[in-house]
Amino acid sequence: MEVAEATTMWGLLERRSDLTPDAPMLVDEHDRSVSFAAAKAWAQRVAAGLHEAGVGPGTAFTWQLPTRIETVILSMALARLGAVQNPVISLYRQREVASLLHATRAEWYAVLSQWRGFDYLAMAEAMQAESPTPFQVLLIDDGLPEGDPARLPPAPTDGDAVRWLYSTSGTTSEPKAVRHTDATLMAGGTGISIALQPRPDEMAALPFPFAHIGGPDQMCMTLRTGIPSLLMESFVPSEAVKVLDRAGATTLGGSTAHYLGLLQERRRDPDMVVPRKMRTLTGGGAPKPPEVYWQVKAELGLEIHHGYGMTECPMIAMGAIGDTDEQLAHTEGRPVHGCEIRVLDDTGNPAPAGVDGDLEVRGPMLAKGYTDPALTAESFRPDGWFRTGDRGHLRADGHVVVTGRTKELIIRKGENISPREIEDLLMTLPQVAAAAVIGLPDPERGELVCAVVEAPPSLPALTFAEMRAACLAAGLMPQKVPERLEVVTELPRNPTMKVLKSVLVERYSPTPVTGSQPQAGSTS
Repeated sequence: MEVAEATTMWGLLERRSDLTPDAPMLVDEHDRSVSFAAAKAWAQRVAAGLHEAGVGPGTAFTWQLPTRIETVILSMALARLGAVQNPVISLYRQREVASLLHATRAEWYAVLSQWRGFDYLAMAEAMQAESPTPFQVLLIDDGLPEGDPARLPPAPTDGDAVRWLYSTSGTTSEPKAVRHTDATLMAGGTGISIALQPRPDEMAALPFPFAHIGGPDQMCMTLRTGIPSLLMESFVPSEAVKVLDRAGATTLGGSTAHYLGLLQERRRDPDMVVPRKMRTLTGGGAPKPPEVYWQVKAELGLEIHHGYGMTECPMIAMGAIGDTDEQLAHTEGRPVHGCEIRVLDDTGNPAPAGVDGDLEVRGPMLAKGYTDPALTAESFRPDGWFRTGDRGHLRADGHVVVTGRTKELIIRKGENISPREIEDLLMTLPQVAAAAVIGLPDPERGELVCAVVEAPPSLPALTFAEMRAACLAAGLMPQKVPERLEVVTELPRNPTMKVLKSVLVERYSPTPVTGSQPQAGSTS
């Protein structure tokens, strides 16, 4: 049974608690479970404790916590109070966190003293000493603060007020704070719910940071549909498959890195048991090469319902139940409920179906801009359209294909080359676990095409000759064939698992590696 009429996140929890009070809402890897009614009551007590400490409507509250039941409860308690919360991924460090505390004008900062060997308390104290504006630190090592819910002020009812400040991933610069409302986040979760159509007996696993924009996407789906969320602090494939199987998870959210992690674990351990109730993998945030879809289906027996979204627009498109294998493998799905996508050519006019251009989106899930008005003016058009910075096209069947970032286009001798096309091809090779194609400065070509591939541990490294032969055999035009190959054990990634291409460009720009260039005349 779905809940659609609530106007706020807290209202969504209240309605769900009334409908299915005893059903599990949150389950964790330690086999703890909290029902919808218990979660609501707990969040009310925490809201009361925070209110007694001075947190109320509009209070700017940053939290940097791992994916735990307590984290979700804290977030819901802040939603009950109408505070303005800024979730921060736990892997961010002082430079990024201090920048966000300043941008959001945080009055509170909630953390654990330590987590996974890092001293968050020391970082918090260092930031307090340097911050131009004071903020209080809330340590939750011993649990969340609690109080008497009878003393709480009325719950917020305006779903259009900005109460969420989410940080972008920051692949090329320090993170930006994106302004969201309950309504924008709920619209994103609604889009996922409609696309995936979860059954009442299902369970969705969340193995990535709840502080990521995907966190409220999934939590809204849980509150709308009543299916529980399985929370996992980290994703180690060998351990994750056991947790997923024991909990009875049917869907695993995440990204391409999670799909590849399961694939590589199965190849490492052929006896690995695919979680018995698992039926789909879902995710977004990074490209999904078609070959990964076919490998997952053949080796794990699972479909991938990949999506397309970003911090500014939590859900744009999603592979849906009922889509064909071809659609699931080669596209990011159709625009989700309420979202519009348009493709503009280089002249700013609509591009026809199948022709690449700049992707723009609008809809009820679109953020209200950034905290920095100048950044808002750059990307958010007055008529409601948002410049995503992505390139791609719409197919005749209405599905969207994202081919790369506009800034990542490689311009070789005046010709635009999309890295995504080459990356997808490289991913068909057994010697490639992950691939990133970048443009490097070159005095003759303007830019040359460089492939950086992550090698699986069990196979010999891909050679330049093998790579070139495979590209040409697949019909890639010679001008697009990489002119340089670098093989690494691990590609650099940010906290949300996106490959940091800017790091690769910086790493490989100064001097080419001897022997990695093709012979003269081998490409035009």
